[in-house]
Amino acid sequence: MHATLPLLQDTDFPSVHRASLETLQVNLGYKCNLSCLHCHVNAGPTRKEMMDDDTLELVMDMLKTGRISTLDLTGGAPELHERFRDLVKVARDLGIHVIDRCNLTILFEPGQETLAQFLAQHQVEVVASMPCYSSENVDQQRGDGVFDKSIAGLQTLNNLGYGKADTGLVLNLVFNPQGPTLPPEQQGLQADYKRELNKHFDIVFNDLFVVTNMPIKRFGSTMISKGTFHDYMQLLKDNYLESNLENLMCRSLVSVDWQGYIYDCDFNQQLELDMAAEDRPHLRDLLKREIKGKQINVADHCFGCTAGQGSSCGGAL
Repeated sequence: MHATLPLLQDTDFPSVHRASLETLQVNLGYKCNLSCLHCHVNAGPTRKEMMDDDTLELVMDMLKTGRISTLDLTGGAPELHERFRDLVKVARDLGIHVIDRCNLTILFEPGQETLAQFLAQHQVEVVASMPCYSSENVDQQRGDGVFDKSIAGLQTLNNLGYGKADTGLVLNLVFNPQGPTLPPEQQGLQADYKRELNKHFDIVFNDLFVVTNMPIKRFGSTMISKGTFHDYMQLLKDNYLESNLENLMCRSLVSVDWQGYIYDCDFNQQLELDMAAEDRPHLRDLLKREIKGKQINVADHCFGCTAGQGSSCGGAL
């Protein structure tokens, strides 16, 4: 696989500083039941990296400080961690909002038969990757048969009340472009998704998040192999909007990897790009220090979050 960081570090991206910390985004490990082309963490069934008990306890300690309002769980498939449910319960007992970044097909994996009911019981927000409302495009990006399982997963969640008014059960979908292009306008595409999924499958959901593909890891390496990397970077830079800087997710979020090391965002984590002026800080360090006002470590991939309508883990900025 081609390394992308050497192509990103010489940057003219503007300086960005942290606001108050609100979200702890925790990567519980890289094991996943899928191997998607756009996956920026290279997750898959053969990955062995998973958070150990000591590090998980540090996450819980951080939640108990009262500094965190949202716990954002990701992977891999975060649900494959054997203590996923323990962590969710601790967070919810503390009144912390929990997001599960779910690939939907995980609901049908062995041992996950009660997962959907668990998520509903604890009012966990489900953010589910759904790169298109047609089977051909989804299976091309994520693997054969993924579309049908994803539809079945959405229907399962709908039957529990997810995506429906007055249930408090939030179901959001995520769209990634298939190739090196900017995603379409979020509101218009959301209307298309709602119309087509309801018409053909009687599926409802709350919001659609459109997310720009980052030029790193599997996606970045593929572009290097195809000779499209530099063209894509120029596209991102040509569409840079300064107004997006204020709402960057890294200003209020810290990303924690499976070993407990902390980064300014999930993308920096995958690039192993440490926090600015820090020597590989760990979650145990975050327990003792305030990071508001600190400079964020930036590189050229940050243009992906600021191009056009902007992009974050919560969709357009």
